Amino acid sequence: NKSGAGGVSNDDIVSGLKEALRVGTDSSSKKLSKLDGFFGDAAIKILMPQEAQNVEKKLRSLGMGSMVDKAILSMNRAAEDAASGVGNIFWTSIKQMSVTDGLQILRGGDFAATDYLKKTTTAELTEKFRPVIEASLTKVDATKYWKDVFSKYNMISTNEVNTDLTAYVTEKALAGLFYNIGLEEQKIRKDPAAQ
Repeated sequence: NKSGAGGVSNDDIVSGLKEALRVGTDSSSKKLSKLDGFFGDAAIKILMPQEAQNVEKKLRSLGMGSMVDKAILSMNRAAEDAASGVGNIFWTSIKQMSVTDGLQILRGGDFAATDYLKKTTTAELTEKFRPVIEASLTKVDATKYWKDVFSKYNMISTNEVNTDLTAYVTEKALAGLFYNIGLEEQKIRKDPAAQ
């Protein structure tokens, strides 16, 4: 444990980093699990998948905009539901971080900590998010809206759309979560004392 700058040990430096990451990941999951955490944030709001955007335009032009809006809102509500209670997954990963990992993160690029967390938590987060999102989508009838949207579309289109809504929302919810953790990491990098 060689001393770092000003006689501070690498252990102390990494333990400071761990605490900053714990606060940052906690703040991200709290922010996103609030009402409109996803829906109200243009940067991460979950929209129709790319391949469904023509469907959306067509349905809106046929006066079915409110059905599409309900489907979009329900996807975002599901992501907000899933975002709560993931702090412990991050905290477990952060606690297991070695001094070497910590120093690599500190010397790494702007998103080194976010990338580390992505690598160490994605599988577990996906496992945790998927059933919550599935239940949430069912609770708000999103899967029904989704089916309605696409069965109507499939009646009027030659190329049918069949998308696994739960997988799509899970992937988007995780992307939004890591996007926010990346923002928190930038704050920590700009002003470590703020944490």
